[in-house]
Amino acid sequence: MAMQAEGRLQHPPRKHSRADESTPGSSSKRPTLFVRGEDDYLPGNIVEIEIHNFMTYNHLRSKPGSRLNLVIGPNGTGKSSLVCAIAIGLAGEPQLLGRASNIGDYVKRGEESGWIKISLRGNKAGETITVTRKIDRQNKSEWQLNGRIVPKRDVLDTVHKFNIQVGNLTQFLPQDRVCEFAKLSPVQLLEETEKAVGDQELSVQHRALIDKSCSLKRLEITVKQNEETLNQLKAQNAEQEKDVERVRQREQLLQKAESMKKKLPWLKYDMRKMQYMEAKEKEKEAKRKRDEIARAIAVQKNPIEEKKQQKLKLEATCKKLNSNISSNDKKRREIIQMENQLSVQVRAKVSEIEEVKKREESQQERIARAKDDLRAAEAELAQLPVYEPPKEEIENLGARIRELEVSASERRSSKREKVSMLDQERSTLNRCLARLKDIENTNTRLLQALKDSGASHIFEAVEWVKNHSNDFKEKVYGPVLLEVNVSNKSHTAYLEGHVPYYIWKSFITQDPYDRDLLVKNLKPFDIPVLNYTGNRLTQNKPLPVSDAMHKLGIMSRLDEVFEAPSAVKEVLISQAALDHSFIGSEETNCRADDANKLGVMDLWTPENHYRWSRSRYGGHISASVNPVNGSRLFASNVDTREVNELAYKRRECEEHIARIDEDIKSISSEQRHLEDEAANLHRKREDIVNNVRLERRKRQEMANRIDQRKRKLESMEKEEDLETTISRLTDMIGNLNVQRFKHAVEMKNLLIEAVSLKRRFAEEQLTIIELDMKVRDMERELREPEKNGIQAQQELDLCKDELERCKRHLQIAKDAAESVAKLNPELQRAFEEMPETVEELEAAIQDCTAQANAVMFLNPNVLDEYERRCEKISSLTLKVEEDKLALNNILTEINNLKETWLPTLRSLVTRIDETFGKNFQEMAVAGEVTLDEHGMDFDKYGILIKVKFRQTGQLQVLSAHHQSGGERSVSTILYLVSLQDLTNCPFRVVDEINQGMDPINERNMFQQLVRAASQPNTPQCFLLTPKLLPDLDYTDACSILNIMNGPWIDKPSKVWSSGANWGTVTEIMSRQS
Repeated sequence: MAMQAEGRLQHPPRKHSRADESTPGSSSKRPTLFVRGEDDYLPGNIVEIEIHNFMTYNHLRSKPGSRLNLVIGPNGTGKSSLVCAIAIGLAGEPQLLGRASNIGDYVKRGEESGWIKISLRGNKAGETITVTRKIDRQNKSEWQLNGRIVPKRDVLDTVHKFNIQVGNLTQFLPQDRVCEFAKLSPVQLLEETEKAVGDQELSVQHRALIDKSCSLKRLEITVKQNEETLNQLKAQNAEQEKDVERVRQREQLLQKAESMKKKLPWLKYDMRKMQYMEAKEKEKEAKRKRDEIARAIAVQKNPIEEKKQQKLKLEATCKKLNSNISSNDKKRREIIQMENQLSVQVRAKVSEIEEVKKREESQQERIARAKDDLRAAEAELAQLPVYEPPKEEIENLGARIRELEVSASERRSSKREKVSMLDQERSTLNRCLARLKDIENTNTRLLQALKDSGASHIFEAVEWVKNHSNDFKEKVYGPVLLEVNVSNKSHTAYLEGHVPYYIWKSFITQDPYDRDLLVKNLKPFDIPVLNYTGNRLTQNKPLPVSDAMHKLGIMSRLDEVFEAPSAVKEVLISQAALDHSFIGSEETNCRADDANKLGVMDLWTPENHYRWSRSRYGGHISASVNPVNGSRLFASNVDTREVNELAYKRRECEEHIARIDEDIKSISSEQRHLEDEAANLHRKREDIVNNVRLERRKRQEMANRIDQRKRKLESMEKEEDLETTISRLTDMIGNLNVQRFKHAVEMKNLLIEAVSLKRRFAEEQLTIIELDMKVRDMERELREPEKNGIQAQQELDLCKDELERCKRHLQIAKDAAESVAKLNPELQRAFEEMPETVEELEAAIQDCTAQANAVMFLNPNVLDEYERRCEKISSLTLKVEEDKLALNNILTEINNLKETWLPTLRSLVTRIDETFGKNFQEMAVAGEVTLDEHGMDFDKYGILIKVKFRQTGQLQVLSAHHQSGGERSVSTILYLVSLQDLTNCPFRVVDEINQGMDPINERNMFQQLVRAASQPNTPQCFLLTPKLLPDLDYTDACSILNIMNGPWIDKPSKVWSSGANWGTVTEIMSRQS
C-alpha cells in the first residue's frame, strides 16, 4: 500500500524583532553561539526536510517552524522515521538510532535506493545549506552539499560548524534511546551536558584534566614506590659496608698478585730474548767461517776454470777438424761414385758399337716385318663393329641417384636435428642430475645435523630404508626433517621449537604392515616410526587469521609457513597442533596480551614464544614466556617441491632421450637404405660408363698401335749407316774418359788434404788429454776444502734453524705476554718494583694469594651486590628527582586548568539548577541539579538530578530504582527544557517523551516547552507524540506537523498543502470513500 505524508504549519510562527532578543534577564545568561535573524530562524535550524523511498515514506516534504514543532500522528505512521531521516541525513551513524545497524535497511521495502535532503538555515537570512544523502540496499552512500557531490568529511565539517550533535542524548533523543537517557550515569550526563551546553573548550578541558590526573596518580605511585625502594637499598648497603671493606682488601691483594702474574710472562719473554740473541751470535760466527772457506775455495777454483776453458776451446777446434775430415771423406766417396758411373757408361758405349755392327745384318728383315705388322693392325681396326653408348640409360640412372641423394640428405639433416635435440636433452638431464646431487648433499647435511643432535644411527636407518624400499606396500617418508621445506628461514626457529625433537628423526608409514616392518628393523637404531592412517579427526577447528589479528601484526599460522607431503603435514599438525599456533611480528611482541583476547593461545614472535593455558577447575588463564632459540636442524633446508619437480624432469628427459634415440636409429636405417640403393645405382652407372670407356680405349689403342708401327717403320727407314754410328759412339767414349781423368786429379788433392787434417786432429786430442789430467789433479786437491765448506754450510744451516726456533719461541712468549698485559710506562714502573727473577716473582705471587685467601667473608658476591645497589641508588635518586619535578609541573598544570574549568562548570550547573528547580516546582514538589565534585578525581565528576514528587519524601537521585517511568519522563523533559536557553545547538529532537505521563504532568510539561520555545535565541525543537491533550495553550512559537497516511491520502495531502482547512479535507475524504 502506497504511503504519503505531508507536514503543514498549523500556526504560523511569530516574527520577533531585535528588541525581543534583548529581553530583560538575558544578560545573566552566557552568550549564545548564534543570533536569531529577521526570518525568526537561527543559523543551523532545519528549514525543510525532503525524503524519498525512506522507511515508511514514498515521498515527504516538510517545512518545520523555527521554534517548537509538535509532530503528531498515530503510532506506525512514520514519526520516528522523520527522526531517523534527520539523524542519518546529517551524517549520523545508524547505530545511534537503536534500530537497524546497516544503512541499506533504511531504504523502503521493495525499493533499491532512496535519498534524504535537509535544508539548513545559513548564517544570513535567505542563505540555505542543502545536505543530501543518497543510500541504497548495498549499504553505499553518496553525499551532496548544495547539489555538489562531496566527501563525507565536508558534510561533517558543515554539521560541526553549527554544533549539531546527533549522538548527544541531551540534544537528540530518539524514541528507541529514551530509556538510555535515564540510564546515563552522573559522569556520562556531565559529559553530554558539557558537549551540548558548555563552551566548546569545556569538554576538552575536562578530558585534559582527566588525563593529567591519571598521569598525576601514576607519578605519585611511582615516586612513592621508588622512594621506598631507595630507602631499602640504602639500608642494605649500610649493613654490608664491613663485608665490602674486607672484600676490597682481598681484591687489592688479588689484584697485586694478578699484576705480578702480568710480569711473569714478560720475564719469560726476556729469557727467550737472551736465548735468541745468543743464537743470533752463533749464526753470525758460522756465517763468517763459511764465507772464509768459500773465499779459499774460490781462489783454488780459478786455475781449474781457466784449464777447463782451454779444454773447451780445444774441443771446439777438434770438433771443427772432425767436421772437415767428414766433409773430405764425403767428397771422395762422391768422386768414386761418379767414376764408377762414368766407367759403366764407357763400357756401355763399347757394347753398343759391337751391337750396331751385329744389327746391320738383320735391318732389312725387320723393315719387312714392320710393314706386315702395320697392315695387320689396320685390318683389325677396320673389322671392329660400330659402338653407340647408352646415353638415355645413363641419364635415368643419374636422375634416380640424385633423388636418392636428396632423400638421404634430408635424412642426414633430420638426423642432425635429432642429435642436436638429444644433446640438449642430455644437457638438461645432466643439470637435473647435478642439482639432485647438490640436494642430496643438502640432505646429507640435514642428516648430519640430526646425528649431531643425538640421532647417532640416522645414516644407517636411512640406508636400510633405501635398500628395502621395494619391500613396502605404500610410500614411506622420512626422516621428517628431510621432507619439510620452510621458504622463510626466519620461521625455521619457530617450527623447530614447536615440534618435538623425536618427530624430526621419525619415519612415517601409511600401512600397518610397513609400520611393523620398520619398527622391527629400526629398533636397533633408536629411530621412531609413526603411522599415518589418513582419517585425522580435528577436535577443535583452527582459528582463522582475522582482520583484528592482522592489525595486531599476526600474519599466519604455523601450519601455513612450510611445505611437505600431505601425510607428513597431517602428522605434524596432529602431533604438534601447528594449526593452533600463530606467528606475529615485533609489534605483536609488544602487544601480546591483546593477542590472547582474540583467542590466540600459542604465539611465536621474533623474540619470544608465548603460551596461554586455561585451568580446568577455576577457568583462570596462566601464561608462560620463553625466548626464541636459533634453528639448529634447519641449517640446510631442502625444497621438497623442487626435488619432486627435478625427479619428474629427469624422468621426462630420459623418456625424451629414449624416443630421440629410436628416431635417430630409424632415420639412420632409412639413410643407410637410401645410400645403399644410391651406391648400387652408382656402380651400375659406373659399369656402363666403364664399358663405354673400354670400347673407346680399345679403338684408341688400335689407332695408337697403328700410329706407333708407322713411326717405327719410318724410324727404321731413317736409321744412320754403320760407320756414322760407330764414329759418334767413339767420340762419346773419349769425352767420358776426359771426365774420369779430372776426377782422378781431384781425388789426389782430397787425399793430401785428409792426411793433413787427421794429423792436426791427433795433436789437438793429445793436448786435451793432457789438460784433462791436470784438471783432475787440481780438483782432487780441492776436495778437502770443499768438504770443509759443506760442513761449514751445514753448521750455518743448523744455526739458522736454531735462530728461527728461538725467534718463534720469542714471538710466542711476546704474544703470550701481550695477551696478558701490553707494556706501557705505568706498567713498566710497576714492574720495576717487583722481583726480577721468575722464582722470586712466583714466590711473591703465592704470598699475595695466601694473604687474600686468608681474608674470610660469608657472601662472595657482596661487592657486586653492593656496587649494583650503589648504581641503582644513583639512578633511582635521579629518577625520583625527575619524577617529583614532573609531578609538580603536572600539579601546576592541573591547578591552572582547574581554575578555568571548575568555576565555569559550577556557574553552568548553577544556572541549570535554577531553571530546573523553578520548572520542577510548577509540576511537582521539588527538584535540583548539583555538581558531584571529587577533588582531583576528575573522571568521577558528574551531574546529579535529584527530584521528589511527594511532600513527605526526600530528594532522590533520578534513576530507574527510585522513580516510575512517567516521573523519569517528566524529569528528563524538564532537564532538557532547562538546557533550552543555555544550549549552543541549533535544534533539539525529543521523540515521545510524554508517554507514560499522567495528564497533569503532561499538561504542565507542554506549558514549560511552549514557554521555553517563546524565549529569544532558544534552539529549534522537535517534539514527537502520538497525541496531545485537549485545551492546551498554544502560542505563535508552536508549529503543528500532522502525519497522516493511508490509501486515500494523495488528494487530501495536496489540498492540505495548498492551505485549505480541515473541513475541506474531510469532505474530499468522504467523497472518495
